[in-house]
Amino acid sequence: MSEEKKTFYITTPIYYPSDNLHIGHTYCTVMADAMARFKRLQGFDVRFLTGTDEHGQKIQEKAKDKGVTPQAYVDEIVAGIKKLWATMEISYDDFIRTTEPRHMKRVQEIFMKMYQKGDIYKGAYEGWYCTPCESFWTETQVGEGHVCPDCGRPVQKANEEAYFFKLSKYEEPLRKLLKGGEFLQPESRVNEMLGFIDQGLEDLCISRSSFDWGIPVPIDEKHVMYVWLDALSNYITALGYPEVEGESSELYKKYWPADYHLVGKEIVRFHSIIWPAMLMSIEEPLPKHVLGHGWLLIDGGKMSKSKGNIVDPVVLIDRYGVDALKYFLLREYTFGQDGAFTNEVMLNRMNYDLANDLGNLVSRTVSMVEKYCAGIVPAAGVDEGPDAELKELATTCYERVEKRMDKFEFNLALEEIWTVIRRTNKYIDETAPWVLAKDESGKARLDAVMHNLIESLRIVSILIFPFMHHTSAEIMKQIGLAEHVCDGAACTIKTPTPVWEDAKVFDKMAGQKVEKGEAIFPRLDINKELEELEAMKAPAVKPVCTKELIEFDDFEKIDLKTGTIIKAEKHPKADKLLVFQVDFGGEVRQIISGVAGSFKPEECVGQHVVAVVNLKPRMLRGLESNGMLLYACSEDGKFKFVETKADNGVEVG
Repeated sequence: MSEEKKTFYITTPIYYPSDNLHIGHTYCTVMADAMARFKRLQGFDVRFLTGTDEHGQKIQEKAKDKGVTPQAYVDEIVAGIKKLWATMEISYDDFIRTTEPRHMKRVQEIFMKMYQKGDIYKGAYEGWYCTPCESFWTETQVGEGHVCPDCGRPVQKANEEAYFFKLSKYEEPLRKLLKGGEFLQPESRVNEMLGFIDQGLEDLCISRSSFDWGIPVPIDEKHVMYVWLDALSNYITALGYPEVEGESSELYKKYWPADYHLVGKEIVRFHSIIWPAMLMSIEEPLPKHVLGHGWLLIDGGKMSKSKGNIVDPVVLIDRYGVDALKYFLLREYTFGQDGAFTNEVMLNRMNYDLANDLGNLVSRTVSMVEKYCAGIVPAAGVDEGPDAELKELATTCYERVEKRMDKFEFNLALEEIWTVIRRTNKYIDETAPWVLAKDESGKARLDAVMHNLIESLRIVSILIFPFMHHTSAEIMKQIGLAEHVCDGAACTIKTPTPVWEDAKVFDKMAGQKVEKGEAIFPRLDINKELEELEAMKAPAVKPVCTKELIEFDDFEKIDLKTGTIIKAEKHPKADKLLVFQVDFGGEVRQIISGVAGSFKPEECVGQHVVAVVNLKPRMLRGLESNGMLLYACSEDGKFKFVETKADNGVEVG
């Protein structure tokens, strides 16, 4: 490494503060934090950015519902996000908010650069809009069901004046970028994006005039900038680009282009197509890599506040500690792939890896040094038996960890470290210190074994630092590397900052006094923990009314009738739809519902139901639906029929 450190710039998405974050968001930020800590440990000059995307129609509507200003609404949510990152001990260098003046004025400058390039023009948008996703869609994309292709929720017809970015102009450069093989990972995301481009890129709507919670368009203040032009720019506005009013852009010159944008797979399209096209327009370098990670799934589906299946990371941290949670998230899941989250999987991982392997190794080793060596770390001895193999494995582990981390293979990097931990545990059984201690002639060999165990733990404490820095410090303390610093009557314990180069060598310790502490990861009673975690799930307090109030006259327009399903089958062109024939007492109607994930067709025949029978007919993937069945949604996200015992054709009201 040269005297001038190499730079490393990593970012998370800026999170949308429509509500508090859950463990799915934590997963992404923990990965970025581990990589930032790892690169710092290697000696890089690291810049780690996270933040919040605070504008848009959804925020404005939520604030209105709560009777507060949009700024007051996001201020409260962002305070909670920052508190969560403090609890998680996320080591970000900057937290960007899109409502900050430093961001807003620079986004306006970026708009002007694109406008002056001839890449922005005024037009009118007519199509379909999904408010939760802040996304516009074409008629083809929403299909006959008029639902958002991303989230599956209903979209609304939108018709308004807007400014557009000539995204179509950059179709070929974007295709070439993606085919280069280095920009976007994993490869499955590349194929998805190329498929999207092959459909033909349409120019991008970048302003709205139907609401005002956003950054004003500098040439037309009736418009505010649409979410992606505003949000994506954060990665460079946080570095001071473009330079405005004499403010320095030294950070931009130093750290851009970013080494890695770490994003969830649902926003890969925006980061690998729209963002590079914007940068091409303003003629600035592109980020080196965009990485799209998978989702944490519960009950087979993505965590969602609306489904009520989110996991609060604070609850888990309070119970098991931040290091245990970080270890689980990084060890259990393969980057780029979806992974199932259950409490049982988490607890088993904590027991097997942390309590049995690492915790037990620390406890056994320190106890034996206290018992056999008066608590003093012996000097190195002569290699015998498995010594050379242990030393070779421990002192070369850093190379394997580096290779894994370069590919964002956090789980495999940790597996490399645990290979050393498990081998060290085996070394204890092979050398049997308790047998050596019975014979004075075995003292030299016993000391050598104790030294090798302590040295292995020292190397492990360095290797795990980016992932579990508290555990790293606790191991250093227990094996005798802590310093007691006293100022008068007050004393503190300081552990040294790990040095990556020290993981490459053995035999650095001798003469230190070990200090046995509490078990770093006590073994868990999994059945008891599962019961208590389940008991801690407080039922969500949900308002009875979640939609706009209607007049009684509106309700009277709805015609509800009872009926019986006499036939049910899957829609021939849509996996999510079931086609029902319902007898309403003298009239049989065809009604189509998107409930195939909750029912098998044969289970529905004979079911007594309630339906809206005066809904205008609509075509769903080529078949007409004439009415709407009523359902309730259970806690597991499955639909249930609203049942009735009344005869067919009875009016409900």
